Amino acid sequence: MDKASLLAEVIETIRATVNEDWIADYEIGPETRLSEDLDLESIEFVKLAEALQARFAGADLIGWLSGKTLPELVGLDVGTLVAALRDEA
Repeated sequence: MDKASLLAEVIETIRATVNEDWIADYEIGPETRLSEDLDLESIEFVKLAEALQARFAGADLIGWLSGKTLPELVGLDVGTLVAALRDEA
């Protein structure tokens, strides 16, 4: 899967996972930070990780995330997540 298609699928998964009305109109791109920009709570982050793991079953996203420090997780952006899914697939 090319990077643009993967980015679109990750953004679609974020929109489907975040249970907020505003997310449908919020512009999400590679630089969008999950914590700072989307204000994801820890439970939403877990739900997103589970949804992405289910959607991209060949990727070890959970393993990749488990190797990150708390500051790395807090600063995680959509582009880094997309790159990880490409590398782990």
